[in-house]
Amino acid sequence: MKESTKRISAYIHIPFCEHICYYCDFNKVFKEGQPVDEYIEMLLREMELSLAQQPIDASPTLYVGGGTPTSLTEKQLDRLLGGINELFPMETVEEFTLEANPGDLTMDKLQVLKDHGIDRLSMGVQTFDDKLLKKIGRKHTAKDVYDSIALLEKAGFDNVSIDLIYALPGQTLESFRDTLQRALALDLPHYSLYSLILENKTMFMNWVRQGRLTLPDQEEEGLMFEETIRAMEAGGRHQYEISNFAKSGKESKHNQVYWQNEHYFGFGAGASGYLGRERYKNFGPIQHYLAPLREGCLPVYEKETLTRNNQIEEELFLGLRLLSGVEKAHFAEKFGVTLETVYGPVLTELVDKGWLVDEPDRIRLTQTGLYIGNDVFERFLLD
Repeated sequence: MKESTKRISAYIHIPFCEHICYYCDFNKVFKEGQPVDEYIEMLLREMELSLAQQPIDASPTLYVGGGTPTSLTEKQLDRLLGGINELFPMETVEEFTLEANPGDLTMDKLQVLKDHGIDRLSMGVQTFDDKLLKKIGRKHTAKDVYDSIALLEKAGFDNVSIDLIYALPGQTLESFRDTLQRALALDLPHYSLYSLILENKTMFMNWVRQGRLTLPDQEEEGLMFEETIRAMEAGGRHQYEISNFAKSGKESKHNQVYWQNEHYFGFGAGASGYLGRERYKNFGPIQHYLAPLREGCLPVYEKETLTRNNQIEEELFLGLRLLSGVEKAHFAEKFGVTLETVYGPVLTELVDKGWLVDEPDRIRLTQTGLYIGNDVFERFLLD
């Protein structure tokens, strides 16, 4: 198989939050009382150690996520981003994203981001319904969203994405339509829309088990997804991945690294990476993450070496999330075998069901296939 080890993107995790949302299962902790400054120093040390082990010529995308990166102070952001600039070949970076929370941004923080090359902001809005925001544990309001967008415009940030969640507890189709309209009225280049997924160890999951939470049924959730596609297309944002919509040319380059099954570093507590044939995961608890780095060792606690079949499966699971699908020539170049050789009968079956389109140069999901993506992906498991 053809492998590239010189062009590797990076995800950088900031686990600190000033508030924990009821639905979130990402690795996060309350910021108060945490060794934030030491964490930043050890995070930079992890990058230094990893890049010494795995030298790179280019890093197409860098993505600082969380948690809440904008919960850091200006000084902390300056140290983190300045350190990243020293360690990575920044002249090769095509997209440098940082996640933000509405209400956390100031002009001083935005200037720090500008100074260090952040050229894309991704903001967790979730809904414009203030009652729903409170219900899901968000600390911002719709007004905070508008204030933050105005601040971003003033600071000259024009590559902005917002995340929205649908099928929230008590959310109606009418309420969701209002959120969609208000989101599109902001005229942003990129939108990500996800249905609520109940995860273990979240307050929402506990409440559902206790019968304290009622969610929209599957039919309502499906209608919200259909409404999303209609509204986004009408608003000039094309669907390029199951949950993502953008103006042409403003698609998330970093997320496409994942969907195209390319390699990336995962830095920070609980972060995951993919290098060569290995997927790895770092320790999640802060002190467990810091301890090995204090001794000059990487904080990896789990590694999985993928078989060739694993890699082929992932190529299909991830690639078919994109509306452009999986390119046959790329697959053949990467694995030294044609798609038809590996999956001939499966392709025929899925085309007959109306879930897949088999074109001369690629395969891609139909509209029906997009709605039942997981059922389709299961058919690409190799024994």
